[in-house]
Parts: sequence; structure tokens; C-alpha cells
Amino acid sequence: METDTLDIAALRTWIGRESSALDLITPELVRRHLATLAHFQPCDLGEGEAPPGIHWCLSPQVVPTPETGIDGHPRRGGFVPPVPLPFRMWSGSRLAFHQPLRIGDEVTRHSRIEKIEGKQGRSGPLCFVTVAHRFVTARGLALTEEQGIVFRGPSPKVEAAKADSTQAPPAGSRSGPFRCGSVDLFRFSALTFNGHRIHYDRDHARTEGHPDLVVHGPLQATLMLRRAVAERGRLPAGYEIRGLRPLYREEAFFLAARPAEGGLELAVEKEDGLPTMTARARW
Repeated sequence: METDTLDIAALRTWIGRESSALDLITPELVRRHLATLAHFQPCDLGEGEAPPGIHWCLSPQVVPTPETGIDGHPRRGGFVPPVPLPFRMWSGSRLAFHQPLRIGDEVTRHSRIEKIEGKQGRSGPLCFVTVAHRFVTARGLALTEEQGIVFRGPSPKVEAAKADSTQAPPAGSRSGPFRCGSVDLFRFSALTFNGHRIHYDRDHARTEGHPDLVVHGPLQATLMLRRAVAERGRLPAGYEIRGLRPLYREEAFFLAARPAEGGLELAVEKEDGLPTMTARARW
């Protein structure tokens, strides 16, 4: 399928589509979140504050199992446009934190389709969908997120760049090594009600071009955010995330933090220094 066979004009009729959902940050949700991530980067919390990244656990799209697609995600055509490409992934996000979420908060997430674009990639057509989220509590706006979703066709193998062994990673500090095993992936999928089969079904992961189970993008982003909070003692004002390549089950990785103008550059890095995800936090 070439890009021009994607009816981008028709898909763009979804731009402006909105959805809202209400969820509650319960003590039990916080307990499960902390337990799932307890053996990774530690993160001290302010009195009554919910853990950094817990918003990725709120208001998941819930549909009956028969209404899920072959990849485990809810079928498209409601809020998410009906992109005729079988596989999807999270490419990254841009967040602004206005105030911490707190245990006991009722949080309303307002979502809007902002942009839809087509592109021809090396392995076939791609469709990029940008979704804007606003998370609001009784105290007002807590955070905003501009989230990127990429849809793609079948690929025989997901390409992963090799590290340049002659170039050392930039100066900074790294914590680790860490690994995400099958239990970590299962628990984070359960925590976020994420049915994407690349995180628990190895046979399906292979159909999407992966050699093994894939570590969630939001899990990696949460670990980097916890590292940023541990470094500076509070949430950043802004946090930009970019996914670069997959991280697989039981692969060793480090959490890197390096000073940058106005904040920190962060990364999830493999043992050879190759990043799978990067972030920029500013205060």
C-alpha cells in the first residue's frame, strides 16, 4: 500500500473529534502503581501526591473483548480514526505540568484529535495521528499532553540502529542496570488496561516484526520522569518524550540523566549506550 492509497482527506474528517472520561486516583491504584515500579528508580513523593506518570493509568478506553482488533487495541472508528493499517505504536508526547495530581482526585481527561498526516516510510505507508489531552481536577488544570500515535503496515522486521562503539555516551549519570521481565510487562499492562499484544503475546509480537515482547513506551517514559523528579525534587514544568527504537523483555537498560539548559536530558539506554527513548525535562 502506498501513502497515496490512504484516504488522508477522509481520515482528516476526524480532526476536531472530542472525547471526555472521568477517573479517580484511588489509594489502591497508587499502591499498585508503586508496587509495579518499586524495583526501578526510586522516587520520593510529596504529602498526598500521586506518583509521576500515573495519568497514563487513568481513563483507558474500555470495550468488550469482541470489540478489540487483532492487535488487542479497541477497534477504530469511534474516537480513533479508522486508519486502514494494522499496527500502531506510541511515538512520544509533549507534556506540561501545572500542578501535581493527588490521591483522591477525580480527574477528567478531555481529548481531541488535533492532526492526521500520511507519510511513506522505508517499510511502507505510515499515518501519524496527534491527540491532545487535558487532565482537570477540582483544583483546575493539572496537566496537558500532546500525544503522537503512528500506524503502520506489516513489516518483516523492526529495524534497530547499532550503537557507534567509538563514541561514548555524553557525560552524566546512569542508574541501573534494570530489566523488565514478563511479570513487569504483565503488571504494567494490567495497571494501564493496555491490551496491546506485543507486550504479552510473543507470537503476535513477531507478526509485528519484533523478536520478543516489547517494553511499553509509557513505562519507559514513567521511569525517566521518576528519575527527573528524583534529581530535582519536584515535577518539571515541561516534559518531552521521543521513542526511538524498541526495548525488549529482559534487555538490560540504564536510566541516564544529563544536565541541559533549563533542565535535564534523560534517556533509557541499552548497555552499549544506544537509547530506546529520550526525554527533555525543564523546570
